[in-house]
Amino acid sequence: MRNPQHQISIWEQEAFYAPQDIIIIGGGFTGLWTAIYLRQKFPSKKILVAERGITPAGASTRNAGFACFGSPTEILSDIETMGKEKALQLLTMRFEGLRTIQKVFANGAVDFTVCKGYELLDDIQVLERLPLLNEWLYDLTGTPATFCQQDEQLPDFGFANITHLVENRFEGSLHPGKLVNALHQLAVKMGVRFLWSTEIRAVEEGNNGVKLTTVHGPNLIAERLVYCTNAFSHRLLPKVDLVPARGQVLLTEPVPGLKFTGTFHYQEGYYYFRNLNDRILLGGARNTSFQTEYTLEQFTTLPIQQALEAFLYTMIIPGQRPAITHRWAGIMAMGKEKMPVVEQLSDRSFCALRMSGMGVALAPSVGRKIAGMME
Repeated sequence: MRNPQHQISIWEQEAFYAPQDIIIIGGGFTGLWTAIYLRQKFPSKKILVAERGITPAGASTRNAGFACFGSPTEILSDIETMGKEKALQLLTMRFEGLRTIQKVFANGAVDFTVCKGYELLDDIQVLERLPLLNEWLYDLTGTPATFCQQDEQLPDFGFANITHLVENRFEGSLHPGKLVNALHQLAVKMGVRFLWSTEIRAVEEGNNGVKLTTVHGPNLIAERLVYCTNAFSHRLLPKVDLVPARGQVLLTEPVPGLKFTGTFHYQEGYYYFRNLNDRILLGGARNTSFQTEYTLEQFTTLPIQQALEAFLYTMIIPGQRPAITHRWAGIMAMGKEKMPVVEQLSDRSFCALRMSGMGVALAPSVGRKIAGMME
């Protein structure tokens, strides 16, 4: 059998496959932010990002484009399962991540719009806990009323079967594809190199460095390695606590006279939707069939799409049935809790994984943390 390592030219070896100081596996949000922060910390080191897809193959460019840090029901659920301290730490990472995006990129470059976030509620007990939740979030947002009850807006929005509305003026939306492009362009400008369509089959650490065996091409060599593989981590890191979770989305044709703007959540964020240029972008319904959605299969399914359509036609725009023009799915990473796994695995390797569907907001904070762990 011919050794593919011997089938490349000296020019390819020196330009693309030369030994690196740091290799990052994964070119999504986490890998890109990690590369940028590592370049800032180590301006003279050779840094390479290896991505298995032609474009980032996880959820970075296949999500709904929400710039959010958590709805009241989701936050209260996290406090119950994780404890107040950890849940608020997670919120801080998300909030600071969104602020970082706004500082690094002009809003127009990534279509970042602070259009307000809302949660649709039919549980009065959640409303009763808003004052306490606002008190906990005061140090983070700097306002005594992060979440405000705004039931009077419901008739203007046109929703059905919803009794309460809670507003968060700090949240908004962005264009995930433009954000990936902007991060990539910034990283390249800073001297980070990229290898696309490069899937890593195995990793072997030794005294002299780390060898990465690729599926189709030559081996890669690095002094240090960062895994930013999120839901696609099990083959390389089988012991990490995470499971893949598919998130499905649909998009309607333009809806004349669409009444609402902003980003919206329902049922702890398991349903989420927004106005995208007078079209309705709606995702979620994973809670209607958890077991079928623990998968790496990146396609939509009839039961979940039917659940989304039912929610669309009965609650968001009752009495209207616009055509669905797009359907897609992205793969997130979940675990026993929502705190990301950001760890040093060995003398040479680190990982930043398990964004729990909040990669847009978490990736800047996680990338900064990984860079801080490297000396």
